[in-house]
Amino acid sequence: MSFKRLVTSAVIAIVGCSDAATDNVDGSQVPPFESVNGFTEPTGSQGANAADEAMSPAPAASGTAADDSPSDATPTTEDPSPSLPVAPSSNDTGNANGAPSTPPASQTEPTTPPPASDGMNADTGEQPATGMNGPPAPPPPPVIPPLDCGSPPPASTGGIQACTVNASGSVLGQSWFMWYSGSGGCTTTYNGDRPAFRATWNNSGDFLARMGLQWDETQTHEQIGTIGADLAFTKAGSAGGYSFIGIYGWSNDPLVEYYIVENSFANGPATPYATTQRGTFNVDGATYRVYSGTKNNQPSIHGTANFQQLFSVRQTPRQCGHVSISEHFKQWQSMGMNLGKMYEARILVEAGGGSGSIDFTHANVTLSGN
Repeated sequence: MSFKRLVTSAVIAIVGCSDAATDNVDGSQVPPFESVNGFTEPTGSQGANAADEAMSPAPAASGTAADDSPSDATPTTEDPSPSLPVAPSSNDTGNANGAPSTPPASQTEPTTPPPASDGMNADTGEQPATGMNGPPAPPPPPVIPPLDCGSPPPASTGGIQACTVNASGSVLGQSWFMWYSGSGGCTTTYNGDRPAFRATWNNSGDFLARMGLQWDETQTHEQIGTIGADLAFTKAGSAGGYSFIGIYGWSNDPLVEYYIVENSFANGPATPYATTQRGTFNVDGATYRVYSGTKNNQPSIHGTANFQQLFSVRQTPRQCGHVSISEHFKQWQSMGMNLGKMYEARILVEAGGGSGSIDFTHANVTLSGN
């Protein structure tokens, strides 16, 4: 009988421990466990397993999120770098706030590796697409066929005509400009496989049409590089009291207007007005005479001004060939005639009256590195 009572008392003691809160050594009760998420451990017969179940969100239906997850639960993703937003991939459509949408449940892996904490791609080390990498690279320059003076000139078709003073534009990497006084003229530019243009005039006082390269007057020709030109043309009509066909341009500081004359409408070497011959030199298989002069209170790229004029005049005129422009600049320097910071180098026709036309079937100014 005493053994039976002892077993019964032990069972009662064990059951009593499971129903009541645990006592401290001093006899006071330990308060129920409370989690950092605000969850209080239930008391009574549920025990620790029931508390674990209560802390876990209820399983959601297939493809949906649980509705009873704690309000301050840690989000599944973070912005890796607030200062460098990462654009969503092309598979994300985004929600109403512009954030990437949750991928469907069937998608088990992201299409791209997740970004690292520094905004770089964790697997490849490349910066993700943000739209902040600067403008796209400019297109490569057009490939111009080489000048062929032994073949008939190609026919120019189509084209865009301009007939207003100070008209300008660009074609195939070359910029063009037209200026005139008097009754004027027109320039037609062609966008074929090579730069080309046509100019016409009718009793203009002074008519200039030109195509080539232009700069911002911050560099000398030595700093820019080696400048050259390929030209081929046919001409008709007349050009009044003077005409120049060849290369033309300006420099600033000092302000200089310069010409490299390859031909004229007089079918012979031109002699520039009010100039002094300074010498001769040979380049591109021909002899050039060099002239210089001064113009006072005349039109320039910087308004009415005083400036120097420099000329190289070929003594055997031609209608097709390569012009080593930078070599002329070097020869002028050896004679004490210096250019300033470059504004332009263009293929030119200038007519001092008359009625005529010229077709530049190849008009390409080139630039190579130092």
